[in-house]
Amino acid sequence: MVAHGANLQAGKLTRSLRTVKANGRSKSSDSSGQETEQEDATMKIAGKGAEIAGYSISHEQKKKAAPIVHYGFGAAVGALYGTLTELGPHGVRRHPVLSGMGFGSVLFAGADEVAVPSLGLSAAPGETPVSSHIYALASHLIYGATAGAVRRIVRAAI
Repeated sequence: MVAHGANLQAGKLTRSLRTVKANGRSKSSDSSGQETEQEDATMKIAGKGAEIAGYSISHEQKKKAAPIVHYGFGAAVGALYGTLTELGPHGVRRHPVLSGMGFGSVLFAGADEVAVPSLGLSAAPGETPVSSHIYALASHLIYGATAGAVRRIVRAAI
């Protein structure tokens, strides 16, 4: 009976993750009736950055630039986390994974739930499926835990 319940929960989780994955690749129809992939926040930022620099880039170029935007932001925020941790209270440094997870949850709330929708780069949080919020929060918790662990390893090495 317990195993059946666990399998049922695992199935629900798998379906939720598939929904999130599908939502990340949402499509719409253009004026000719053909399906087109919608731009996510990182693609929009890549396009805006190119525009500010005086360039116009295609949808495919935005797709290629999106990971650079995403990982660049992640690296910058990770550096901010490391700096704040070094300058902050000693207790924060004692539990690097937990402090990293706290940082990841603050990043999720500030970036995904407030800044990105406020800038018109994504739908409002209320218009986004709950499964997407859960997936994003889990991703940010993992990011934070990893940032905390890496900071501790690097700190021990220097």
